[in-house]
Order: sequence, then C-alpha cells, then structure tokens
Amino acid sequence: PQLTVTKAGRHVVREKGTYLILRELHRWEREPEVLAACEKLIQVLIGDEPGPGMENLLEVNIPEEVEQQLQRLDREEEERWRREREEQREARGSSEEPSR
Repeated sequence: PQLTVTKAGRHVVREKGTYLILRELHRWEREPEVLAACEKLIQVLIGDEPGPGMENLLEVNIPEEVEQQLQRLDREEEERWRREREEQREARGSSEEPSR
C-alpha cells in the first residue's frame, strides 16, 4: 500500500501488472485480512486518479468527522475478521475430531 501513496508509485504498480496478480490471489486466498488488503489495493489500482493536490495521499488533510468514521469502519472490519477467524478455527477443530 505504501507504494501507491504517490502518483508516480501508483503508475509503476499499475505498469507492472500488479492488478492481474492481485485478482488471481483474491480468487484463492482464504485469510480475511489478506482478502481485505487485496480489495483495498485493487480499488486504488482500478480507481480514478485523485485530483490536483492529492498526488501524495499521505499529505491529504482528512476532516476529523471523516477520520472518525473511517476508524469506526476499520474497527468493525477487524471485528468481522476476528469472528471469521474464530469460525474457521471452530470448523477446523470440529472436523479434526475423531468419529465414533
């Protein structure tokens, strides 16, 4: 993701065919965190280039209410990942028990 914070970085990442690799990874990956990271990066790669003054995304000023909303969404996403990991562990645990 850090490679895509500048316009030049986004250009290089696009030119190297990264989207195709991420698309294939997304098809078979099962880890929720990895899937979410792929989805976010794909959105950056296929999205429109940000307008003037936003060439470096690390330097963009985000209004406080928007930042709070994004943080809330991040917490909700992390909670969803945690639940999915627990469900996966429970499913693996029950399938590993010997049948009687």
